[in-house]
Amino acid sequence: MKSILLIFFPLTMFSQTYETQKYTLIEKSDDFEIRYYPKSLKAKVISETNSNNNFMKLFRYISGNNQTNGKIAMTTPVYTNSDSTGNSMEFVLPSKFDLNSIYKPNDGDVKIIESKSGYFASLKYGGYSSSSKVESYTEKLYNTLNDKNIEYIGKPSYVSYNSPYKFFNRRNEIIIEINYLK
Repeated sequence: MKSILLIFFPLTMFSQTYETQKYTLIEKSDDFEIRYYPKSLKAKVISETNSNNNFMKLFRYISGNNQTNGKIAMTTPVYTNSDSTGNSMEFVLPSKFDLNSIYKPNDGDVKIIESKSGYFASLKYGGYSSSSKVESYTEKLYNTLNDKNIEYIGKPSYVSYNSPYKFFNRRNEIIIEINYLK
């Protein structure tokens, strides 16, 4: 019985599934995709310090640090941005919530936002991410967009779909809004 538990527990711990932000796939070639994203609700933290603090603030919020002490299910992906002005992190919130029903954060640094709908280009890659991988795949995404004469809007985000405890088949993306004309 012990051996079954020792096998079963790690399998359940590493095979958790989460609700994923909805989108419609418009085009696909290799690891490059064009997607249409409808509006979605996100919890966001912006700081001048490292992103670990941002993660903990968001994690505490979905764990009950909100005005109703309600737990909010983890979803994917997690959006991260860094530039000279600071760092931001966004958790996509479950689709059952809207601006009127979402639990209000207790931490003033946690903001609830509604993303606008739009078209986005995405480039997927695997493994654990690093700043050099983000840089490399961002450059590859820019090159692909330029080769396809697709105009991009704003700056790209690094997007992660997996917990740090998932070792195989990890999914990461660089994603950027585009001006998409059919």
